[in-house]
Amino acid sequence: MKRGRKTNEANSSSSEETAEEESKRRKVTDEKTISVPHPDWANLLQDIILQVFQYLPLLDRAHASQVCRSWNQVFHMPDLWRCFEFELNQPATSYLRATHPELIKQIIKRHSNHLQYVSFKVDSSKESAEAACDILSQLVNCSLKTLGLISTARPSFMDLPKSHFISALTVVFVNSKSLSSLKIDDTPVDDPSLKVLVANNSDTLKLLKMSSCPHVSPAGILCVADQCHGLRELALNYHLLSDELLLALSSEKHVRLEHLRIDVVSENPGQTQFHTIQKSSWDAFIKHSPKVNLVMYFFLYEEEFDPFFRYEIPVTHLYFGRSVSKDVLGRVGMTCPRLVELVVCANGLRPLDEELIRIAERCKYLSAVGLGECEVSCSAFVEFVKMCGGRLSQLSIMEEVLIPDQKYSLEQIHWEVSKHLGRVWFPDMMPTW
Repeated sequence: MKRGRKTNEANSSSSEETAEEESKRRKVTDEKTISVPHPDWANLLQDIILQVFQYLPLLDRAHASQVCRSWNQVFHMPDLWRCFEFELNQPATSYLRATHPELIKQIIKRHSNHLQYVSFKVDSSKESAEAACDILSQLVNCSLKTLGLISTARPSFMDLPKSHFISALTVVFVNSKSLSSLKIDDTPVDDPSLKVLVANNSDTLKLLKMSSCPHVSPAGILCVADQCHGLRELALNYHLLSDELLLALSSEKHVRLEHLRIDVVSENPGQTQFHTIQKSSWDAFIKHSPKVNLVMYFFLYEEEFDPFFRYEIPVTHLYFGRSVSKDVLGRVGMTCPRLVELVVCANGLRPLDEELIRIAERCKYLSAVGLGECEVSCSAFVEFVKMCGGRLSQLSIMEEVLIPDQKYSLEQIHWEVSKHLGRVWFPDMMPTW
């Protein structure tokens, strides 16, 4: 009995000590919890706030600037306004959110001299294009390095009087003096305005994209190529491409184009006439710039392909945006030995087995392929991949393209293709190009 009582007393004492220790531990934990200060958002380093603001959509950024004085100061820091996209849309014709007019006024008033990388994205309305020109004409203190005029739907800038558009654009050309990248597709820009561009930005211009500019002539392009010694990328419509232009680009020692992008677009189906570039002109161009990437986008109807792929051309990247016949694709394999990338959106659902095999045989540099609404037997596709091997870094093939045959089913083909590619591969459910 005594031994039992002593044991109970010892256990009771131990329990009291444990409870006391637990109470002390909780007290210390509570004190630590209480002593942790709340984040002082107003006194965050401005560099941190600036980085956060750069990821915010414009409207959220404006709302955040109203939180406190410190955040408002960051909102007006020059670094935050070096890159900006003006979205100009009419509520009646577009579902996209437009940049608020009051914010535009504030940007022009306080940050026009800070802007360096600017784009204007407009809908199809004439009012939006006029608003873009109005903003351009006010950028008299700018030092732009990049300018892009983007029409999300036609027509837009082409609806404006040419003089109105040119006068607004000239303000930027004259005052920036440091443009390195200019995208003016689908605009009424003309040769005289290009001369103004060159006169003020010849030392800095590296990229010029100007497809579908009907008021520009080959002479205007030559003016740019002749004066802008740093020009590395040129994008234009096929109608501006000529033997004279290629030979001129090949005769200037300082011309070192890395990318030449050509849009071949049918404006009037069945009525558009396309000229043929001579093989000798292409040869001279490639001899002068052997490492150039020649990128061609075709948006033609079947009967309009006749002038193309009749002899060897140095195209490296080839995109067919509309249905293209088996005959044309067969000619691609015979005439495009420098081909690196091929994308075919559609071909009328006629099997392309022979055409793909020919391309694999002749195009030794091919590393990227995309097929949309086409048909290829599984056996031919496996043979194509086998011939190209591991150099196919990009292989985007819609599942519907592949037709099962006696040798391969859809369940088997991804294992076989993966084996030859050296990596896991599956057909795409949606095109990735």
